[in-house]
Amino acid sequence: MNNFTFNYIETSRFKLRILEAEAYQAFLKSATDQEIAYYIGIPYHQITYERTKGAIGFRTFNKSYKMFVIVDKATDHVIGHCGFHTWYVDHHRAEIGYALYQEQWKGRGVMTEVLRAVLTYGFDRMKLIRVEAFISPENIASLNTVKKFGFTQEGLLRNQYINNGEIEDSILHRLLVEEFQS
Repeated sequence: MNNFTFNYIETSRFKLRILEAEAYQAFLKSATDQEIAYYIGIPYHQITYERTKGAIGFRTFNKSYKMFVIVDKATDHVIGHCGFHTWYVDHHRAEIGYALYQEQWKGRGVMTEVLRAVLTYGFDRMKLIRVEAFISPENIASLNTVKKFGFTQEGLLRNQYINNGEIEDSILHRLLVEEFQS
């Protein structure tokens, strides 16, 4: 296995492996399937799809992303991700997304701990002035998580996403830099 080097930010329980668009694209080109599964936590059956996305490119005019792979310090296993998947660089605005890959991590305060670190990074280092979260009305856990950080509901977007073949609405929440308490 190659020895890939990634930058991290840390919380008390987790290392957050930083994936920037260009570095991630280069990693996908050179890493083996086994390395992608280990470093990024992508299941083997999704690696081809991820490589295809990487070949097309993650950065477009005025848009990029910065993702943080959540690594449990105790086991060194990837347990999820959190980050800015739609980052409008020129407008200092980004959409945040997050997921835990296994049920055992849910309800244990993981996303509260991780989201605090990622939002701090976004406002302080990426110079964001606005962060948006588009959340399904059925995703009560995620709605409760953003409320903890003072996100404000701005509206309902009808037919916003297709999830598992189903059309879903999204509730738009936003957090402005002056509203964030790190």
